[in-house]
This record gives sequence, C-alpha cells and structure tokens, in this order.
Amino acid sequence: MSSLDDLTAAAPDLRAQLDVFLGHHTDELIGFRRDLHRNPELGWTEHRTTAKIVEALEAAGLSPRVLPKGTGVICDIGPEGGPTVALRADIDALPLPDEKDVEYASAVPGVSHACGHDVHTTVVLGAGLFLAAQAAEGLLPGRVRLLFQPAEENPGGALDILAAGGLVGVDRVFALHCEPKFEVGQLGVRTGPITAACDKVYVKVTGPGGHTARPHLTADLVYALAKIVTELPAALSRRVDPRSSLSLVWGRMNAGSVANAIPDQGLAEGTVRCLDDEAWHRAPELMKALLQSVAGAYEVEASLEYVRGVPPTVNDHASVQMFRDAGETVLGAGNVVAAPQSLGGDDFGYMLENIPGAYGRLGVRTPGTSEYDLHRGDFDVDESSIPVGVRILAATALTALCEVPSGTAETEIQL
Repeated sequence: MSSLDDLTAAAPDLRAQLDVFLGHHTDELIGFRRDLHRNPELGWTEHRTTAKIVEALEAAGLSPRVLPKGTGVICDIGPEGGPTVALRADIDALPLPDEKDVEYASAVPGVSHACGHDVHTTVVLGAGLFLAAQAAEGLLPGRVRLLFQPAEENPGGALDILAAGGLVGVDRVFALHCEPKFEVGQLGVRTGPITAACDKVYVKVTGPGGHTARPHLTADLVYALAKIVTELPAALSRRVDPRSSLSLVWGRMNAGSVANAIPDQGLAEGTVRCLDDEAWHRAPELMKALLQSVAGAYEVEASLEYVRGVPPTVNDHASVQMFRDAGETVLGAGNVVAAPQSLGGDDFGYMLENIPGAYGRLGVRTPGTSEYDLHRGDFDVDESSIPVGVRILAATALTALCEVPSGTAETEIQL
C-alpha cells in the first residue's frame, strides 16, 4: 500500500485527532509565537528562544539537546530502529526595526521577526507536540526529528545542524516557510529548485592612475571598471544555460575622489544568484576567467573575491509528492498550489544536498487582503496559519514515515 493509500485510509482519524489537539493547544501556540515575536534574537544569539523551545519540549516529556554553540535544538520523537524523518525550523530574527502597532511588537530595538521564523518555530513545535502524543499512544510508525536551526539569516546555521549529526540516520527532511503571496489555508509546493544559491562577489581593479587630460598615457580605470560592471553580467548570461537563472547584480561601486584625476583603484560589489547546482559550482572559475578577459582589454589589473553563500534549495520529487498528499488530506486538494521559484536564498539547501526532502510555502495572508512581502518592518502574519502549518507538517511526517522503508541507512554528511 502506498503512503497516499495509508494516509487516505487514516485521514478521518488523523483530521479528528488534529482537531482535538489544536482545539486544546492553538491559543497556547499563538501565545508562544507572540512571545518569540516580542523577544527576537539575531543569529547565534538565540539563547532565550532556545531555552523556550527546550522548556516546551521537556514539558511534553521529550529530551531535547542544545547544539554545541549554545543555540539551536535537536529533539527525537518515537522509537529507534525504524524510518526517520526530520522537520526543520529556523529560529533567528532580522536586524530590522519592528514598525507594527501591535501588543506583541518587538521589544528589542532594531531587531524583529520580519521573515516569519517565529511562525516556523511554532509550527514545528506544534507538530512535534502532536506527534509526541501519537508516539505515546503507539501510533507513530517511526521516528521524527525536530531541527530548530540557528542563524539562517546570517546564513550558515544549517551547517551547525549537520556538524551536530542532525541528519545522521534521517531519511527525509521537510521545512515550511511563510509565504504572504498565498492565503491562509494554502500550501505551495514545487519540484526541483525553489530557492536560489546566493553568493557575494568583490572585484578590485587597480592601475597606475593619472590625469584625465591624458587618458591615453595611463589605464582609464573608471572606464575599465564601468566596462567590467556592464560586460561581466552579459558575458555570464551567454556562458551558462539560461534555465539556470544565473544572475550577477551589482549593489555597490566606488572609484576616485575628484573629477580631474584617474584613480589607481576601484571596487565593485554584488551578488550572484543561481537555481542550478551545476552552474552554481562553475560560477567562480567562469567569472574569474571572464573578469581577466575584460580587464586585460583595458590594461588594468583585476582581482576577484568570491564568497560562497548558500546552495540552491532543490526539492526531491518524491518528497514534494508527500507534501502534496499530506496537504490535500488536511487542507483539501484545491488548497495545494504551485509555488513559484525565488531567487532568494535559504540555507536549508545544505540539508537537501545531503538527503532528499522538500521546502514548502505556508500561506499566511488573510483572505481578501492585499499582498505584502517579507523582510519589511511591518511584516506580520494571520495567526490562523499556525494551526494550518501544524496540520501540514504532522500529516507530512506521518506520510513520509509510511513511505520510507524500515531500517535507515547511515547518512554521509557533506560539510
């Protein structure tokens, strides 16, 4: 019997059990989210958030462990020896002031949960508490591992989870991210790349300098830098498959200090974003070669500092189908929708480089209201999305456990 058959057969009981659980715990979960929202913490400083997660898990009789750096939590639910799936939440906030006029607005100047990580944390906690109750009654067909990850916005906290063995023995991993484009009650899914790799590049150009009256006697560094800034993105777009969505966009340029002097150095800084893993791995060497070609034409020296960010988040087909099956079971078929690709990054991609899994979009917009966006000081969610997220993740974990064959293989973690 397939996972969908198993879940369909058990669907009425599962929906009823979730109704009962959420009837008792929704207010508590909303209060937990508001507490996190009022007390946001930046990456690798989430000590209070970590303590609150540990407190809630221990109160349910679970045995969470804190990551070695002191922030972030791993917690197992259910018996050893069978299939294992993981649910991941990121717990950090953003360095943005909270601009909302609500009683749970951030009490920390310049810091806010403007990306919904407080919701992600609450949803994974709620799903974990429900699944812990299922395990206590012998109804959990395997093990669920909760991963409360620090420092997604920095990024890099996913690597802390990997280093701590968070994916060892795990067969699949799932995550939800708030999506204000979708209404509450909707789940967005997509097979393949859903978020992009995001790297930073720093180009330094040097030359002998000189007078603007005699550009022919020196290297016209500003002109050369302008050519690099315009020609490099264009050249890149012709050297890779356009379906990879590899893009180079500059955010800062600086050269010179007066109008009549050709400077001896200039700088350009930007980001590289890419949806294709192969193109992402090729990008540094390709960009370096193109940079030297353009710089050489104008007789300036150019150096490239290429700083890796995060890999693309690439959803596994089978895992997306599990998300879809679970979503249709608890939300209805019409509420599972196609999620667009985003050139934003998420370090969940590191986890999906190691094991299969899927990253879904949780609708958080009140039906009938206008669309808004993440990473804004006025960002907020319709809190009725919290029990929806709990339903989705609990059902997804159960679906995946029914699908994964008994007896998990060791996971080779790539750091």
